[in-house]
Amino acid sequence: MMHDKIVIQGLKQNNLKNISLEIPKEKIVVFTGVSGSGKSSIVFDTIAAESQRQMNETYSAWVRGRLEKYEKPKVEKIENLSASVIVDQSRLGGNSRSTVGTISDMYSALRLLFSRIGQPYVGTASYFSFNDPNGMCPECFGIGKVMTVDYEDRIDPEKTWMEGMADLPAFHVGNWYWKKYEEANIFPLDKKWKDFTETERNRLLYGADTPDGKRISKQVEGVANYLNKMLLNRDTSLIKEASVKRMMSLVSEKVCPVCHGKRLNEKTLSCKVAGYDISEMCEMEFSKLVEVLKTIDDPRAATIVDALVASLTRMIDIGLPYLSMNRESSTLSGGEAQRLKLVRYMGSALTGMTYIFDEPSTGMHPRDVHRMTNLLKSLRDRGNTVLVVEHDKDVISIADEVIDVGPLAGKNGGQILFQGSYESLLVSGTLTGEAMKQKVEIKKNPRAPREFLPIRNACKHNLKNVSVDIPVGVLTVVTGVAGSGKSSLIRDVFAKEYEDRVVLVDQSAITATGRSTPVTFLGIFDEIRKVMAEDNHVNPGLFSFNSKGACPVCGGKGMVVTELVFMDPVTTVCEACEGKRYSKEALSYQYRGKNIQEILSMSASDAYEFFRDHKKISKYLKAMIHVGLDYLSLGQPVSTLSGGERQRLKLAKYLDQKGNIYVLDEPTTGLHASDVGKIMELLESLVDKGNTVIVIEHNIDVMKQADYIIDIGPDGGSSGGEVVFTGTVREMMEHGESITAKYIRRDD
Repeated sequence: MMHDKIVIQGLKQNNLKNISLEIPKEKIVVFTGVSGSGKSSIVFDTIAAESQRQMNETYSAWVRGRLEKYEKPKVEKIENLSASVIVDQSRLGGNSRSTVGTISDMYSALRLLFSRIGQPYVGTASYFSFNDPNGMCPECFGIGKVMTVDYEDRIDPEKTWMEGMADLPAFHVGNWYWKKYEEANIFPLDKKWKDFTETERNRLLYGADTPDGKRISKQVEGVANYLNKMLLNRDTSLIKEASVKRMMSLVSEKVCPVCHGKRLNEKTLSCKVAGYDISEMCEMEFSKLVEVLKTIDDPRAATIVDALVASLTRMIDIGLPYLSMNRESSTLSGGEAQRLKLVRYMGSALTGMTYIFDEPSTGMHPRDVHRMTNLLKSLRDRGNTVLVVEHDKDVISIADEVIDVGPLAGKNGGQILFQGSYESLLVSGTLTGEAMKQKVEIKKNPRAPREFLPIRNACKHNLKNVSVDIPVGVLTVVTGVAGSGKSSLIRDVFAKEYEDRVVLVDQSAITATGRSTPVTFLGIFDEIRKVMAEDNHVNPGLFSFNSKGACPVCGGKGMVVTELVFMDPVTTVCEACEGKRYSKEALSYQYRGKNIQEILSMSASDAYEFFRDHKKISKYLKAMIHVGLDYLSLGQPVSTLSGGERQRLKLAKYLDQKGNIYVLDEPTTGLHASDVGKIMELLESLVDKGNTVIVIEHNIDVMKQADYIIDIGPDGGSSGGEVVFTGTVREMMEHGESITAKYIRRDD
């Protein structure tokens, strides 16, 4: 049996229709197809999951108990898998101590460098860690910021204690805490706050004559101390958690007054290499840091410097020259996170692995896509198999083999339509093949803005005192290379300045319970239950699997998970309800021949026909169809949606409003080329209704259809942060000097 192909037979995972295929190894294989066609079910839910599951089985029971558990995919046979590395777009979580430097392990190397050759010598590598007591700033414990409570806003200068000077729940007149302060009588109770002496203020705030002094009365700890304990130390014995959440608006983050955000103590910061302390090196953009490191000629540091320079060069090559080591990992976009993970594997000497990528072109300007494709090629050339789920033409075109899944999404997908070279795909006649050949024209008659909303002197992140006018009543596309400052300008400055008018439609997770579905998110599940209840003369609660209607055995989950301690968990369909989540009674009622579970199993397009005469229900189902989610079932858990699907579901929710400013962050992410046209039609219709649409985007087809374009640059990081062009696309093509202008001309 040949081992040069991954062999899959009888695959029925999710919507896949009993497919069989052979995937060549040591090649770049790109999976294409519309969103929801089944690409991810093959690549992530089958190949990646089974590879990880079988790898985990090689470890001892003790180790397996601590590893992530994977379920066996629904497949008859799968052969010739190799160990896999998954490079997806999940955000790099982590707390405020997690930075690009710590996550990439480059900070460890830098600490080693300083402990070896730093002058004056201060100690081993642990002395340069802001997570270690030896190195951390004693004031902020290595976080670089301190939390403070702004209680001043809640004290009325015109009131006395007896009149309710402190506008805080615990200290309202007559409350228990208020009475304790009245009884203690350690400050004047009938004097206004504005007339208090400093000592009197300290007594009210700290229960002592000075902020750090000895308490005068056991009963009075001071308003400031009370709030610090409750809000900073989260001592919920004082007050309910819900009240704490409401009052968190009083808490603000300030740069640590001792280390000024450098996270380290004075002794550590006194140590220098090449004239810089370690914090200054962590502040530098990678392009500058490489130059500084190359000046170090101490032979004791040669190995460390070489390793650091190699890592940093890979970061720069993949289009992240603007990052710095101290950038908090939680602030990176999905695309940046994926590229950072990719770089970690580039230094590896492993061969015979399977690397799996989820739309690696996300968040990348066309200029940088080829850099990333070069890295994919180098992984392949080292003897690895590279599997990529992708919609971008430039990435699909480098494939050794393309596998096209479709024809459509959901139950209308799940089949292999084509397998072969990119050139053959173009003449295959499939939706993907046709979409690859299409050319979008620049908009002939762009709309003229009704008015402009000004942004003045914006300096957030890398923005260089930017002033720009954002047009109203048109479709504006904001472009620029990754890290140029697009999101800083639009999301962090514009959206906050005009927040009462802006609807931000991004790809962030929909914060909801694990039981949230498209119909609960859109707010029409209540309507559906009401329709069923009225038709059957019963309580609407009977049609909720979260309350009265839940199957008594599985509690409305539809599944029973059996934990087998150190083995993979076995999830079985609940025998009582057969996975339908509802009790027998709930399922016995029908509306137009369908029970509640059958209604939730319908796709948005089928349900639209079914509920056509119900105005509110059909309105939102029509919106789902408009945003390209016609294939989603009404009851699909929101937690299983991709970033692009989440964004489109949010768009469906806001679709009907007028007079808004919609800000969309890369709406083409996860969209097949044939669907980009649909989303653009949708955005055009929003503008026609009197809305303003602002799109942050790298997709050239989207740029060409803008009424107005704002280009940020000229490059990323410290080389960006300026407005390099504003005007129509035609003007940009004819007169623009920016990187984006060059790519629009090239595409035309």
